[in-house]
Amino acid sequence: MSRKVGVNPQTIYFYERIGLIPQPKRTESGYRLFDEDDVERLFFITRAKALGLNLDEIKEILLLQESQSLPCKEVYHRLLHKVEQIQETISQLQTFKSNLVKLLHRCEDNLSRYGATTPCIVLRENQHETKDGSVG
Repeated sequence: MSRKVGVNPQTIYFYERIGLIPQPKRTESGYRLFDEDDVERLFFITRAKALGLNLDEIKEILLLQESQSLPCKEVYHRLLHKVEQIQETISQLQTFKSNLVKLLHRCEDNLSRYGATTPCIVLRENQHETKDGSVG
């Protein structure tokens, strides 16, 4: 399964220990047997991690999928909260990108004026970066 999904076998063992994937069935000789549901679950976990979700968030989503006992309103509010968090992250990344592009243009300007061998002072001029990525 590790080759099929592209993850380290130790990662799979870790996910088993923390309950992200169920303990697989074993052969008489002790080899793990994974079915297609296990593979799909591991693909979901790797995609979710690549999108920036942490393991606790992934575990909660998996539990929501498995649980038929949670009221729809509860699931809705949890998912809405996650969407709002993602939107805030996107906004922060857009601000950060905008500020980096401004620095990039200043670097280009300095390169055209002073040449490639001149020490770059752009980053020293902007050492007061705020938490949201804006330059102060």
